Amino acid sequence: MTTYLPSLTLPSFVFENPAEDAAKLPIATSTQATYHSLKQPPLHPPGYVFGPVWTALYATMGYTAYRAYTIGASSMNPETAALAKHGATLYTLQLFLNLAWMPLYFGLGQPIAATADILALGGTLAYLTKVWGQVDPVCGWLLAPYLGWVGFATYLCVGSGYLNNWDFKNAPKKD
Repeated sequence: MTTYLPSLTLPSFVFENPAEDAAKLPIATSTQATYHSLKQPPLHPPGYVFGPVWTALYATMGYTAYRAYTIGASSMNPETAALAKHGATLYTLQLFLNLAWMPLYFGLGQPIAATADILALGGTLAYLTKVWGQVDPVCGWLLAPYLGWVGFATYLCVGSGYLNNWDFKNAPKKD
């Protein structure tokens, strides 16, 4: 079980202000050319879908972090307060894994490493959903779309890796 690790957790002020969290959303560089050059599995969405989806997911993640942390930190129940802090560490870890995926997949062209990353992200996120769902059930439900999207993204990552022989540098181009 992961626990609250202050040295590996974002500072508490990040969780205490949802407007600050939204302002710190990562901005992705253009990856359209790479995305379009790779063979993709069935059901892959057009590239323009990813920006709005991730914007909505990051906004929901920020609000959920704020809600779970403030509810948990102000709780009179020491177990709930501990769960909130534990969740803050998990949130930081999942955020790192989330942010590491794009450079692995697009920047370095390493679909195997990106797949390992996204599988770790999914597991961490599932555990975070459970932990913050215990702090506040609404928080568990707020993370459900993110968990679903990461599951779908895992399918896309594995599918494109397989279809391109797990090598993006010498990947056959789409027909």
